[in-house]
Amino acid sequence: MNQTNSLHERRRAQAQLNFWVTNRIPRRWFTLAMGRLSKVRHPWIAKPCIALWQRFSDLDLSEAREQQFASIHACFVRQLKPGLRPFDNNPDLLCSPCDAIVGAQGIIGQGELLQTKGMVYTVQELLQSQIDAQACEGYHYVTLRLTASMYHHFHAPHDLNVKQLRYIHGDVWNVNPPTLKRISSLFTKNERAVIELSLSQTGQTAWVIPVAAVLVASMRFTFSDLHLHLRYRGPTQTEVRATLTKGQHMGWFEHGSTIICLIPPTWQWVGPDTDQRIKAGQAIYRKTDVKPCRVSH
Repeated sequence: MNQTNSLHERRRAQAQLNFWVTNRIPRRWFTLAMGRLSKVRHPWIAKPCIALWQRFSDLDLSEAREQQFASIHACFVRQLKPGLRPFDNNPDLLCSPCDAIVGAQGIIGQGELLQTKGMVYTVQELLQSQIDAQACEGYHYVTLRLTASMYHHFHAPHDLNVKQLRYIHGDVWNVNPPTLKRISSLFTKNERAVIELSLSQTGQTAWVIPVAAVLVASMRFTFSDLHLHLRYRGPTQTEVRATLTKGQHMGWFEHGSTIICLIPPTWQWVGPDTDQRIKAGQAIYRKTDVKPCRVSH
């Protein structure tokens, strides 16, 4: 019993330290500095940093297409060996766009989504659009958290048409569990992209929202030339006409972060439980003709 209590105490202490280290620093400055350092192409920097990264995390490079990296950034955005993330081709299944840990998921009710137990935020704040928020009432939502050591690319969860890309400037809070429990409406505070799309099979509108975080305020997309980052000052909204098939490469983070998916009511959650790991291509929703009842927070 004492050992169990001691373990819980250590975990709480680690969570508290993680929160203070990653959030009580000049987040914007630190993110920009890390971005510059990560792109330095020199073995004296890249090799020891990657070795430390592997030692103190679950970074696994056995799936990587390349085994040697000229910079830390090259390791961050690494591609996988072909065939390692097959997407289920059943048209009645919608798949996870990325490797992740499943966070809060449920049904949007009265415009609210669950951030973590006891904390909610609004879809209007997330999307920065009252019209889109009204359209999302009764939609499913799921938060997919990418850790720093994961594969950082994301893919089309279904056959779809990308309609619009909108960039929302914000902060770069860490998005790990300790911070989610302490900072209210965190996802509505951070830099993020709002990708509006339509599902080819049904014509229904859905949204995929990549959310930036400390060390990772940079996103790239295969269907747009925009490179979204902290210093970006170009158009914040652009119309897109792009057709992607299920599993097709959609974009990538420059480091780990979060993706929030908003899925129409005629789909039912079939993914793993909260806090479980999931891989890109694994089914998370199944199409159904039954509109689900609202699940309260």
